[in-house]
Amino acid sequence: MGRIVHFEIHVDDMDRAKSFYGEVFGWTYEDWSDFAGMPYFGVVTGGDDQPGINGALMQRQGPSPEPNQPVNGYACTMGVEDYDTIEAKILDKGGVVALPKYALPGMAWQGYYKDTEGNIFGVHQPDENAK
Repeated sequence: MGRIVHFEIHVDDMDRAKSFYGEVFGWTYEDWSDFAGMPYFGVVTGGDDQPGINGALMQRQGPSPEPNQPVNGYACTMGVEDYDTIEAKILDKGGVVALPKYALPGMAWQGYYKDTEGNIFGVHQPDENAK
């Protein structure tokens, strides 16, 4: 099987992106720029005792996504415990709503946002009472 083992988020401003994801989701970073030959920071999204994968922030190699452009790649979705608290942090740190919070009835709350680099990502809070 081809299980996802790593992700890369393309960014224009590395410091701004590191600050955004670090402050919103608590991610930490390891500088792998020497290995990659460009600004490239490994992302630690959680402990080895939690489900999920780690990835990287990498320097964008082309133009930024245009407004209203279809997603050209994968949208990563982050699992959270408190959707509303995370949404407030996203908006406070410069993110914007791409698709407002909605219920996946009987399963979860879901929504999509644009980060400070114009990338779309999802937020998912499991909740059996979501309606």
